[in-house]
Amino acid sequence: MGKLSAKCIVAGDSTVGKSTLIQLFRSDGSHFPKNYSLTTTMDVITKTVQIPDSGDIVWDQPGALCLVFDVTSETSFSNCGRWLQRIKSKTTSPYLPGVLVGNKTDLSGRRAVEKIQAEEWAASHGLEYFETSAKELENFDQPFRALAKSFHRLYQERVENFKSLL
Repeated sequence: MGKLSAKCIVAGDSTVGKSTLIQLFRSDGSHFPKNYSLTTTMDVITKTVQIPDSGDIVWDQPGALCLVFDVTSETSFSNCGRWLQRIKSKTTSPYLPGVLVGNKTDLSGRRAVEKIQAEEWAASHGLEYFETSAKELENFDQPFRALAKSFHRLYQERVENFKSLL
């Protein structure tokens, strides 16, 4: 089984949990950050995920997109459209597999964005929707694994298209 590695843009407002999700995914859930510092609103991560393939490939351009919002913040959800537009204007890829992640589901009593609302928005923008609680270690890896599968499918399609030209 070969490895296919892709860069993933992770974007969203401050304090939605981007850094926590990234650190949990990188450490396979073994490292939940105890100390918080506000980070920039966009980050690029690379982690190799095992996917059946024929060789090791690393793409320089971002190959996937993860938009994160806080389910207790209508503002962070509303800003996802702006983040999506900004990212698409800065990438050269015609198609960028993506997910929308509603984080902080452990704060259900303060929920401001309903699941159906987020699912509909994600679908209308060609994104898959996931809900997570980084604090409770719930589903933190699912969005990234879905992105890896989507990226791999896209990669296979490009390889097949290239082979058909030969």
